[in-house]
Amino acid sequence: MEGRSMPWPDPEPTWPERLESVLSRLFQLNIIAVFTLFFGWIAYSSVSYVRHDAVIAGKDSEISQAHMAYRNLLLKAANYQKQVMAFAMDLKQNQIKRLKVEERNTSLQRRLRTVRKKLTSTENERRQIIVDREGLTQELGTIEDKVREMSNYNFALKDNLNSIESDLQVALAERNRAFIDGRKMQAKVADLNKRLLEIQTAEKESVQRLTDGAISNIDTMEKIVALTGLKVSKVLAVDNPIFQGQGGPFIAAKPDSLPGDLLKANLTNLDYHLKYSNALRAVLQKMPLTAPLNSYYISSRYGKRRDPINKKWAAHYGLDMGSALNTPVYATAPGVVVTAGWKGNFGKVVEIDHGAGIRTRYAHLNKILVKKGQKVNFRKKIALVGNTGRSTGAHLHYEIHFNGRTRNPAKFIKAGRYVFKK
Repeated sequence: MEGRSMPWPDPEPTWPERLESVLSRLFQLNIIAVFTLFFGWIAYSSVSYVRHDAVIAGKDSEISQAHMAYRNLLLKAANYQKQVMAFAMDLKQNQIKRLKVEERNTSLQRRLRTVRKKLTSTENERRQIIVDREGLTQELGTIEDKVREMSNYNFALKDNLNSIESDLQVALAERNRAFIDGRKMQAKVADLNKRLLEIQTAEKESVQRLTDGAISNIDTMEKIVALTGLKVSKVLAVDNPIFQGQGGPFIAAKPDSLPGDLLKANLTNLDYHLKYSNALRAVLQKMPLTAPLNSYYISSRYGKRRDPINKKWAAHYGLDMGSALNTPVYATAPGVVVTAGWKGNFGKVVEIDHGAGIRTRYAHLNKILVKKGQKVNFRKKIALVGNTGRSTGAHLHYEIHFNGRTRNPAKFIKAGRYVFKK
């Protein structure tokens, strides 16, 4: 026992060795699987290739058969087309023949209708001839009756002719008498025309003199209105609409050839100028053409000025007339008082409506002597000069309004001087 040595047991493999053993076995299995798949794929591809050739050969055979069948169909179609074309030609020829037959039939029907119409017309004409013959027979009888009546009437006319001749002689006598009376009347008319011409000649100068005087007065009054700065047409239009909306070129009227027409035209012209002159005179009587104070000086004119209190430029719509305190203030034209009392910065105020769209205003008064609604005459004493309202001293603020707009009073006073000078 002691001389024999005991064999040592094999040591157990380590973990890396065991891992390497496992990996080697897996590798071998993978190699085997790869080779198995490779050879399987080669076998499948070979079989598929052989079968594919067989399929292609079968398809080629089918395609050849289809080509043969297609050629046969083309041949049959060509034959059918030829047959159809032949049938179409036959049909066209039959159609042409049918049209010709229809045309002949239509022509025959037309001829038949024409013949029928002629027959009908001939029959109607025959009947009409029979009717006309009967009518002519009746007319002939009527004419014979009328001829007998005319014969009887001729005898009656002969009897009436004798009475007509006597009446005609009486009418001729009356005509001669009327002719003589007409000549006498013509002589009287000629004499009257002569007298009328003499009167017309005598009155012409008088009418013309009156017309010239009216025109002269009109020119003077229009000049006075123009001096005030107003337009004559606008002033007249307020109270006299008859003189509104007129104009155009002047073309002298030619009188008719009848006697007295020239005198009538001259009188009409004179009447128009007199009416126009009266209308202007009525307007002038309403216009304030005098100063409201007997003695005064102009302390501030109409228009743009420096304000007497704040010294800034301002619009001044009246005429400031300086005078002593309690100097009498007079109405510059007849009218009706529309305001009499206090009015803001104007202080005590009197306003008068003169008509024709014209109003006057008297401001900064010390005392008012009239009442609202009172009628005042020209140069009526209406107030006393004062210093009321926005004022720097005793004076009269005087305004003139036309159709609601202020006008320069200095022009009206100047026009009044022209009137009184005339």
